[in-house]
Amino acid sequence: MSTRGVTRAFASIGSPFHALFVFVGEVSIIFFDALRRLFKRPTEWRETVDQMAFIGVASVPIVALTAFFAGAVLSLYLSQFLSEYGATAFVGATVGLTVTREIGPVLAGLMVAARCGSAMAAQIGSMAVTEQIDALKMLSVHPTNYLVIPRVIASITMMPILALIGMWSGIFGGYLIAMTKGISGGAFMNSVVQFTEPSDILSGMTKAPFFGLIIALVACQQGLRTKNGAVGVGRATTNAVVISMVLVYVVDYLLASVMYR
Repeated sequence: MSTRGVTRAFASIGSPFHALFVFVGEVSIIFFDALRRLFKRPTEWRETVDQMAFIGVASVPIVALTAFFAGAVLSLYLSQFLSEYGATAFVGATVGLTVTREIGPVLAGLMVAARCGSAMAAQIGSMAVTEQIDALKMLSVHPTNYLVIPRVIASITMMPILALIGMWSGIFGGYLIAMTKGISGGAFMNSVVQFTEPSDILSGMTKAPFFGLIIALVACQQGLRTKNGAVGVGRATTNAVVISMVLVYVVDYLLASVMYR
């Protein structure tokens, strides 16, 4: 093999690691720059409120719907399985613990990543390729203050509320399906109350701000580095959704290993 071939081989091996380091570096720079400018004027309150409405209020139906059917499917399987062993009293407990600890916050994170993360990346990416971000700098408006900070604040503050909505919707879906399988509603809810502690709800809500921070930072990072016109915007949108979803699962495992040790 020639020297050029060896160089290409090592370059192909190292390119994923190079991309990983570039990604981590860019996200870190955006995060620390947002922290540094968080309390500096001007504060874009109008943009922040708009993003809170977009991420929070507009995402309620899709989060509630997906969590409802996730809890319903879980209750369907558990009702059939536990009835064989005469342990239907634990259907509510299992649904309650699973939904509050995992399904509610994780599904909220995934839905926000798919719905809002893609939109944020596409919007910022379109501004990048049309030089609107350069225009903001010419007008003495820093992109971090106008684009990044409002989205980060909105994601962090709205995600716990969406996670809580997902929890209640998932338990309600499990409740309805359990009743169709011969389990009384009172027995289901008594099991939920007996085995599900307030700390389970709080721990699920505690995960949500981390998911929101990840989604906002990844979407902003992918949008700000967009190049090559419409093709680049599409690539940035896809990358933002995929990377956010993967990181939501990774962070969920890390947080769960700490909270439920």
